[in-house]
Amino acid sequence: MLFQFKNYMKRVMSPILILSILLSCGSGVTGDPLPDNPEVPDVKTTYRNPVVNFSLPDPTIIQAADSSFYLYATEDIRNVPILHSSDLVNWTEVGTAFTDQTRPNFEPKGGIWAPDINRIGDKYVLYYSMSVWGGEWTCGIGVATSDKPEGPFQDHGMLFRSNEIGVQNSIDPFYIEEGGSRYLFWGSFRGIFAIELTDNGLSVKPGAEKKQIAGTAYEGTYIHKKNGFYYLFASTGSCCEGLKSTYTTVVGRSSNLFGPYADKSGQSMLTNHHEVLIQKNNSFVGTGHNSEIVTDKAGNDWIFYHGVDVKNPHGRVLLLDKVQWKEGWPRIETSSPSVQSLLPVF
Repeated sequence: MLFQFKNYMKRVMSPILILSILLSCGSGVTGDPLPDNPEVPDVKTTYRNPVVNFSLPDPTIIQAADSSFYLYATEDIRNVPILHSSDLVNWTEVGTAFTDQTRPNFEPKGGIWAPDINRIGDKYVLYYSMSVWGGEWTCGIGVATSDKPEGPFQDHGMLFRSNEIGVQNSIDPFYIEEGGSRYLFWGSFRGIFAIELTDNGLSVKPGAEKKQIAGTAYEGTYIHKKNGFYYLFASTGSCCEGLKSTYTTVVGRSSNLFGPYADKSGQSMLTNHHEVLIQKNNSFVGTGHNSEIVTDKAGNDWIFYHGVDVKNPHGRVLLLDKVQWKEGWPRIETSSPSVQSLLPVF
């Protein structure tokens, strides 16, 4: 009887022991175990955030004629860094938009912030902000062009300054075309505004008047057109206080380029109502100032933005996440930065 009991216990306990060993070994994937990224697939088909682990605030991106991508950012690297990638994940530095000799100079001692890259005709057109901290009435927006996305860019000078156009803190430009016309949107916590540009995009159209689009909670405007709607992406909170940064990416929707933009309940962005798209988690804070949405070969949409890495808060690093669309609205998985996700398809 004792012998039979021992054999029975071996048969019962062996599977339990094996299961316990397997569970204790875990998945074998290192990194953040927090629920920021509930599913962690095979590392051969995934990427990890940040995709660039040095400071690249306020990213803007364009797909070139050869289908590769160029990305530009606020000049934490002097003269506006330019990076190149064929897959949105692996990036190589290719230079800067300007040199010390060719950089804009309409704002003495000003930095070049929040560039916005576009293709107008046969030119690559780079809008940029120039400002010093606290210079909300002397800052302004300028424009530069190049024949190639990697530059060099020729500066065409200032489009307008805050005290000339009557909008305090005139920074963070965004260009868009609609109905054969060209428009610039801009603004930072003093209202988001829009104005029409000339056909080449290099100056404000004579006689054009500015129009307020959104309230005083926002900066870093980007508008995306999809299925008959316009989606106004923006950032709220503080961008630049390290681990104390409260930057959050938000969105509103309209059936018209010039609004009114509203949240899901119909409340207007003119009165600072919106939907939250990307907010902080235990891995990244200060998640904002998103890029344009770009699409991979499988038709998936992707968005870049910056954030502060909680484990290594040395700047505003480059983050990438897939944009999903549900019931006519964009969403990011968990509404916060991923740590590890499936690769874009290229």
